[in-house]
Amino acid sequence: MLNQKLQQKLQQKLSPQQIQVIKMLEIPTMMLEQRIKEELEENPALEFEETPDDIRDQTGENDEIQDDDNTNDEEFSIDDYFNEDEYSNYKYKSDNYSSDTDNKEIPFSVGNTFHENLIQQIGLQDLDEREQQIAEFIIGNIDEDGYLRRELENIVDDIMFAQNIETSVSELKKILSIIQTFDPPGVGATTLQECLLLQISRKQRTAETITATAILRDFYNEFTKKHYEKIQQKLDIESDDLKDAIDEILKLNPKPGSSYSDPLNKTAGQVIIPDFILEEQNGELTISLHSRNVPELKISKTYADMLTAYKANSQVSKSQKDALTFVKQKLDSAKWFIDAIKQRHQTLLSTMHAIFEYQKDFFTTGDETKLRPMILKDIADKTMLDVSTISRVANSKYIQTPYGIYALKYFFSEGLQNEAGEEVSSREIKTILQEAIENENKSKPYTDEELVDVLKEKGYIIARRTIAKYREQLGLPVGRLRKEL
Repeated sequence: MLNQKLQQKLQQKLSPQQIQVIKMLEIPTMMLEQRIKEELEENPALEFEETPDDIRDQTGENDEIQDDDNTNDEEFSIDDYFNEDEYSNYKYKSDNYSSDTDNKEIPFSVGNTFHENLIQQIGLQDLDEREQQIAEFIIGNIDEDGYLRRELENIVDDIMFAQNIETSVSELKKILSIIQTFDPPGVGATTLQECLLLQISRKQRTAETITATAILRDFYNEFTKKHYEKIQQKLDIESDDLKDAIDEILKLNPKPGSSYSDPLNKTAGQVIIPDFILEEQNGELTISLHSRNVPELKISKTYADMLTAYKANSQVSKSQKDALTFVKQKLDSAKWFIDAIKQRHQTLLSTMHAIFEYQKDFFTTGDETKLRPMILKDIADKTMLDVSTISRVANSKYIQTPYGIYALKYFFSEGLQNEAGEEVSSREIKTILQEAIENENKSKPYTDEELVDVLKEKGYIIARRTIAKYREQLGLPVGRLRKEL
């Protein structure tokens, strides 16, 4: 038995132009140049501006495009199809962009060269082609912290399926041991204990490193639980010797890949092009978009002239109509692309100006404690843009300031109230929490409950669970694990 049911459903579908604009917003400046190159290669109706000549400037008569096929059985009026003003002089000029000469590429880590760095080191090893393929596959399974967390038995199956290479766990162990000699030290470890042992083995042999190796190899559980007295008794060493050995261990990096993946690590060597430049001009701070390698775009005069030539004929044939359709599709696509670049430009600047006004105290002083609580909706309300649009702008974008380079996401944080009822940024509280822990008595570090009292004395009423959450976000262990001799 068939049942018919009438259902009304409201759906919002995005047009191709809207989708293109959304994708453009997500692209950081360092990827925009490549995206424009791809579009220029795919669409002959799109060109970059080489001269200031206006598209409407005509130096000669247009040649009419003739067609030998005079069968006009499907003629139509081109006036209904093409508006010359729609394409004439249509271009994108990069106004409100910074000067290339003043803003160069800046060494700054954004976390996507870690695996490339490991792959490059394969070429320095004495491996045949098959072993190199296996090494690359293993590296592909190393996470951003630098660890290989997958079981080798599973990787054996994966290589067989993906690369059609038959291997074994013993062969993988052999190649993994080679990868574990790569930089950064500790990479390719399967556990934290192995990671620390790999690093300590690369250090010069001294009394301290020899003792540290013994602690990590034979008394790792005792070390993690801070049972220092037991370790001292087992190794039969003085407390000063134990302290020196533990100091060596604390110098090691538990996440060897983090120097490549931390977006605020300014010591790594990759190059990033900041999306925004904040600089002082005539005593005032100004914001501009970084213009490096972003060409000015325009509609191809050749393609626009084709339609102008067709327009000279009152009627065109079927074959001419097909050619005209193709030309117009390319022109429309070029126009939409230019529109998307324009809208990206306007939306990025509008959003950045709103962030600047909201966080003006920080941008004028560089004092991070002056950052206000700010969520995506705050900026959406100021710009009259959707929250999802603000999110796309903030993601993977950076601003160069007189105080350093910051990810836009850095300026967004939740808010809490202090004892005076004033709203303060969670980032401010984290800064104060971190300072309190850095200045604590390391032989008797604060518990989370004691940190509640410490912050209360400074005027911040924070629950213990919030302290624990912020402490974990700062990568700081609980009090008993911060204990030092």
